[in-house]
Amino acid sequence: MSRVSPVFRRTLRESWRATAGWTAGIAAALLMYLPLYPSIGGTGQMQEIIDGLPPELVSALGYDQIGTGAGYTQGTFYGLIGFLLLTIAATSWGAGAIAGAEESGRLELDLAHGVSRVGYALAHAAAILVRLVWLGVFAGAIIAVLNEPSELGLDPLRIIGATVVFVGLTLLSGTLALFVGAVSGRRSWGVAAGAGIAVAGYAFNAIANQTDDAAWLRFFSPYSWAFHQPPLDEGMNIAGALALWLLSLTLMATSAWALARRDVT
Repeated sequence: MSRVSPVFRRTLRESWRATAGWTAGIAAALLMYLPLYPSIGGTGQMQEIIDGLPPELVSALGYDQIGTGAGYTQGTFYGLIGFLLLTIAATSWGAGAIAGAEESGRLELDLAHGVSRVGYALAHAAAILVRLVWLGVFAGAIIAVLNEPSELGLDPLRIIGATVVFVGLTLLSGTLALFVGAVSGRRSWGVAAGAGIAVAGYAFNAIANQTDDAAWLRFFSPYSWAFHQPPLDEGMNIAGALALWLLSLTLMATSAWALARRDVT
């Protein structure tokens, strides 16, 4: 622990400015979108606009319930802009943790100072987790504060459930980027993996929403695991949340295993 903790603390210390930037971005997105609900969503105006769009597009974007406070919050933030922001953050952190440090030469220098490979990987995985939890909880807190003024009518307990699956979904991109970076030593490969699973999951969910014949794609879509059962409206999908978190924790462990068993260049 004495050797893991300094790496963990250093990672958080060196990334606090970036974390503050992501925090400000989340606050800006929520403060821009949610207060608009009473004027466009609560009056039915938003639903009228959605009803005028092609049904296939509405289903693909998950906007079929956007006329409600829960659907509006899900459609504008959790399912779109928030998902995009946290996925970018998680992927960049995961890809840079091991592969980025290896390409810059920092990894070899750190390991030469007696830091174990397993400890190094787990410290960075923990740092990714802590930062994502902070961003997810911060977003949930802002939503809870805006809930009454914006007339969203959200159940506070369901905001907690939405936070759990939201963090779990974006953590999966971060830990996959970490794992691929640990295996390959290539930051670009880690970025491709983390972004790829997010894009594929979103695309599979959108296709599955078009026709019942493609519903089987939801089994392969982490996005569907998190949001096919709308957490703000129907409550958290416990099975989906467990799948997201268990897979992320497995990727953390296998990242440490992979780094411990290959040469660092």
